[in-house]
Amino acid sequence: MAAFEIPLTAEPQAFSIQLLGVPYQMTLQWRNNAQGGWVLDIADATGVPIVLGIALVTGADLLAQYGYLGLGGALFVLNSASSDDAPTFADLGTDAHLVFVTA
Repeated sequence: MAAFEIPLTAEPQAFSIQLLGVPYQMTLQWRNNAQGGWVLDIADATGVPIVLGIALVTGADLLAQYGYLGLGGALFVLNSASSDDAPTFADLGTDAHLVFVTA
């Protein structure tokens, strides 16, 4: 098993990344409402959406329900300040980390 932290900053962002040698585009947006928080979109290298609107929460594999897509790993939010707290606008990339784990 290998783990790779996806480097993030506490701001909305879009970037390209390779996971297991496959290029993807990731977009993170902050939704400032009652059910808000950070939301992740994953697209292929050309921008075609693969999965949209994944809420960044702790305690679960964010890709578990998308196993049929064959992304080859799991995606977790780990919060070093408080293991149960979802990332806030200010702590993404500092206390709250997005980690891709392979089997």
